[in-house]
Amino acid sequence: MNDIVVYGLFVIVLVLLAVCLFLLMGNKKRLNEINKGDADAAFRSIEDRMRDLSRTTAEEFVRSRKDAEFHRESVNTKLLEMQKQNHENQLNLGDRISKSLSEIRESNSESISKLQESNEKKLDQMRQTVDEKLTNTLTTRLNASFKTVSEQLDKLYESLGEMKELSAGVTTNVTSLNRILTNVKARGTWAEVQLEQILDQTIPNMYEKNVATKEGSLARVEFAVKIPSSDDSSKFAYLPIDAKFPMEDYARLCAAADAADAEALAASRKALEDRIKIEAKSIREYINEPRTTSFAIMYLATEGLYAEVTSSKNGLAEKLQTDFGVLVAGPTTITALLNSLAMGFRAVAINEKANEVRELLSVTKTQYSKFEEILAKAKKKISEAGNVLDEAQKRNRIINKRLKTVDELDVSEADEYLQIEG
Repeated sequence: MNDIVVYGLFVIVLVLLAVCLFLLMGNKKRLNEINKGDADAAFRSIEDRMRDLSRTTAEEFVRSRKDAEFHRESVNTKLLEMQKQNHENQLNLGDRISKSLSEIRESNSESISKLQESNEKKLDQMRQTVDEKLTNTLTTRLNASFKTVSEQLDKLYESLGEMKELSAGVTTNVTSLNRILTNVKARGTWAEVQLEQILDQTIPNMYEKNVATKEGSLARVEFAVKIPSSDDSSKFAYLPIDAKFPMEDYARLCAAADAADAEALAASRKALEDRIKIEAKSIREYINEPRTTSFAIMYLATEGLYAEVTSSKNGLAEKLQTDFGVLVAGPTTITALLNSLAMGFRAVAINEKANEVRELLSVTKTQYSKFEEILAKAKKKISEAGNVLDEAQKRNRIINKRLKTVDELDVSEADEYLQIEG
């Protein structure tokens, strides 16, 4: 910092010298006008002053430099002392911090130890409490479970006894079912019962049983659905439906398929198709237009049998329809067909009601026309009566006008004169 001051003073001196030279140069004219002796004296005086100024400046520069060095040494000494003091302070501060950290570490260790001991005690208490509750709960639930298991075992023993009793009945039922499936007549009855249940569920009261479709014929179709005529709802045609269940042929076919015997499978399939054709031919005898529809339905009692017939590669279902006018239906398809017929029956019933409403409206329209005529006549009569009343009122006014000059009698005298009882 002192060096900067010295350099600043030196610069100021140089500036002053430059100013003096400038003044000398500026006053050159005036100096030419002065006497030569006076000029020399003036220059000498100026030179003396310049020397004095230079000497003074040099002395000041030296003194300032010495002061600056002194101050610099003093500052360096103070800086060294301050650095030493700071180092000592840092050492003391590090010692104090280490000591404080040691004390804090010891305190934390003691606190953590106490906290661990407290937590262990609480955990032991909680463990004991939980163990007691778990033991009590487990004991209670085990007792309840054992009780429930015992009760269920008792019920199981009872059920086993009942099953033992039922097994005898099941054996009897299986024997009966086997007897049904091996008896041609019984199989036919079972298929008829199944078909009748489907008819009752879909179109109750819209079919008849054992119907003779041809007059003088003893052949009777098992079921015949009554199809209303589109022209006259009171008339209807029968749709013949006959149930068939060729169990033996179908069983042989299934056995051949399970055994993977291609030759036996082909023979069984041909035998089944021949049997179905024979049954369709017998059903064709029930078709008798217009008493019946132009086709009949062969009901096959199982979906497997129906699928075998409809999936025939020989087009068996189409041949039955074209050659014999017989449609094949299984339990699912017959239900869908009968539901469609039920919708048609509802549409016919709606049409019948619509016709009745239409007739009622026609009658109402006719009666309303007559009522309009009666109203016109009544209006005419009322108009004539109004004219008569107007004429009567007119005559009444004339009579009253003529009778104004006649003296009036008391009411009692008038009644007595006219013999009117009061």
